[in-house]
Amino acid sequence: MVHEQPYDMEWLRTQVASGVIDTVLVAFTDMQGRLQGKRLSARFFLEEVLHHHTEGCNYLLAVDIDMNTVDGYAMSSWEKGYGDFVLVADHATLRPVPWNEGTAMLVADLRWTDGTPVVASPRQILKAQTDRLAALGQQAMVGTELEFVVYRDTYEDAWRRAYRDLTPANQYNVDYSVLGTARVEPLLRRIRNDMAGAGLYVESAKGECNLGQHEIAFRYDEAVRTCDHHSIYKNGAKEIAAQMGMSLTFMAKPNQREGNSCHIHLSLRGGDGPVLAGDGPHGLSKAGEHFLAGQLATLREFTLLYAPNINSYKRFQPGSFAPTAVQWGVDNRTCALRLVGHGLSLRVENRVPGGDVNPYLAVAGMIAAGQYGIDNELPLMPAQTGNAYTSGAENVPTTLREALDLWEKSELARTVFGEDVHAHYANAARVELAAFEAAVTDWEMYRGFERM
Repeated sequence: MVHEQPYDMEWLRTQVASGVIDTVLVAFTDMQGRLQGKRLSARFFLEEVLHHHTEGCNYLLAVDIDMNTVDGYAMSSWEKGYGDFVLVADHATLRPVPWNEGTAMLVADLRWTDGTPVVASPRQILKAQTDRLAALGQQAMVGTELEFVVYRDTYEDAWRRAYRDLTPANQYNVDYSVLGTARVEPLLRRIRNDMAGAGLYVESAKGECNLGQHEIAFRYDEAVRTCDHHSIYKNGAKEIAAQMGMSLTFMAKPNQREGNSCHIHLSLRGGDGPVLAGDGPHGLSKAGEHFLAGQLATLREFTLLYAPNINSYKRFQPGSFAPTAVQWGVDNRTCALRLVGHGLSLRVENRVPGGDVNPYLAVAGMIAAGQYGIDNELPLMPAQTGNAYTSGAENVPTTLREALDLWEKSELARTVFGEDVHAHYANAARVELAAFEAAVTDWEMYRGFERM
């Protein structure tokens, strides 16, 4: 059941006094898109943290996926002593966590101990872009569509089996199938209801093409709020699956079948209504044409924000519903950018991101790209009306190394996001590439153990 009024500190004090809430989780989204933070006693939160905040080691924005300390980050290193930054809870994000008994949570912004923002924090990167829009009297409205694959194995069993021979929740393609999705409805219903209980607006659930693949959709919202909800949902869905003796993955490409996408829908609103919609072709305004042209012009150099991992690039296969061509089309799912809706709902759907995307970074990239197009009045090329896979258009980068090279050479990325952010995320990509290139994979063992 959705709580109709905003959760506030008065609500929290009442819940704590009555014994309903005993734990307050304060968390932020790290570079890899994971929630990191602390579970605090509710009393301590109300008496101390509410007014004085809490701290965390600044290495949390300077590690790899395995939480290894790695070199190359200006903000955090052995030489600098791995000090603290401050987690400043955003009171507007307060909510209960129905899947964790007696728990409420808040999303935090990161500051240094002198009060200045940690500019490389994903939420801060997005807020810098939404602040630019606010100065123009505009607001970005965003929806993210996360796909995941469900397995009947626990996370612990999957780990022990090296993720081999797992049992998907469905044995056949259940795209839109009511019968097929019913097989896993107890899990999907629990996720939907618990997310509604946490203040998210659930729209629907449907099956997808991969075996055991599903999607739960949520209503669009203001950009930062959508990304907060995205992170809460992604983390919560995994926790709920684990509680039910199952597992699910948002990996971009967990196997050779269809990957997990995260299509991102974005529109702009101003004081006078929709910014992108107008009387032009396809219902676009001039600003809408420039905004879409900006997405196309920057897509390759911003791909690092949309596809941050080695595995991200395995999705981009012809005929897979994941894009390969830097093209746009009207309701055309073969393109990287799809124009959908009309009037107030007219929006750009970016089909490049996978389920592993960090939503704050991707949405920040889309806002920056669109504003670049508007500021420079970029002309919009004609819409792709046929199969974009065979259009001969410029390709979406096919590897993390190619995306890193484009990002490092991008003067626009340096200008828009700042030198610190640009260097920070370039280093993150270099760290992942170095780790992957040093690893001996199953593919190499199967091909080479006996036959080479």
